[in-house]
Amino acid sequence: MGSVSHGTYVPKEDPDSIDDVDIMAILVPSPRWLLGLRQWEHWVTQREELDVVVYSLRKFVGLLLKANPNVVGLLWLRPEFVLARHPVFQVMIDNREAFSSKRAYDSFVGYAESQLNKMGLPGHRAYMGAKRKELVQRYGYDCKNAAHSVRLLRMGIEFLETGRLNVYRTVDADEIRAIKRGLWTLDQVKHEVDRLSDRIATARDSSRLPAEPDTALAERLLIDITQAIWSSE
Repeated sequence: MGSVSHGTYVPKEDPDSIDDVDIMAILVPSPRWLLGLRQWEHWVTQREELDVVVYSLRKFVGLLLKANPNVVGLLWLRPEFVLARHPVFQVMIDNREAFSSKRAYDSFVGYAESQLNKMGLPGHRAYMGAKRKELVQRYGYDCKNAAHSVRLLRMGIEFLETGRLNVYRTVDADEIRAIKRGLWTLDQVKHEVDRLSDRIATARDSSRLPAEPDTALAERLLIDITQAIWSSE
């Protein structure tokens, strides 16, 4: 999950590129690490431009039920962005609507606001690479956080209105890249965020998505996949 799957990746050869290549994986831990005293949930690492995160299936399902924008897109990826998939996990894709609910409003808005709050925070800059810091100094705000915020709000609106999550951006990919490159002023970003915030509230109120996800089916999927993986070892 990330700019590659969103269709907004700016190659590192570009002088203004600040993108990583994000890889997310889901696995079923062995019984010891799922049932024992020390339960394993996730692992993260960064190497050069790679940003890798691995979740246990149980952790993943929990995040899906919260409509976490960082993970829910994994159920809606274009096939060309799936590096590998065990056949038993296909049932998650087939039943992805079980995780669709109006919880997406709070989740997507919350993450978008988090990105906005990071845009001008001096403490946040301590974790940036040199190129990203230079862009902040040049334009007066963190362009990458601004792009994330706009993208998240647009995706949330589409999801609430249609029940489908458009991970790969089509009509607005160029705009998202333009924001990342600092081609939008801060006032333009704020105006767009205000406009989208009104729209997503309207989308929530008129959405046909259920108020809550199907937790019973989610639990059944979690158990069935775990048992299937264990029995195949």
